[in-house]
Amino acid sequence: MEVKAITRNARISASKGRDLARAVQGKALADALRIVDFSPRKAAGLLGRTLRSAAANASHNFGLDADALRVRKAVFDEGPSMRRFWPRARGSASPIEKQTSHVTVVLTDEK
Repeated sequence: MEVKAITRNARISASKGRDLARAVQGKALADALRIVDFSPRKAAGLLGRTLRSAAANASHNFGLDADALRVRKAVFDEGPSMRRFWPRARGSASPIEKQTSHVTVVLTDEK
């Protein structure tokens, strides 16, 4: 059985969260939460919140035991970019792209 949770339009660049997502992939849920809880990065907070949401989905919707769950997939995908402008000299402007990302976590109860 696979259970999924998605956090959409998180205000962080996808490249800043991908290495942390790779670190928790394939681990048991308790180990993944331990890695995320002790990481000082902003991506760790977003990934931890999504992991806890997927665990809550598994226990509430499907009656699965949280101790038996493993992280099958953890992904930071690129979301839509907010386009802004930064004022420059002599009335000109420089573009800024504020990146967003989608955090997807898939938990499974299989070995």
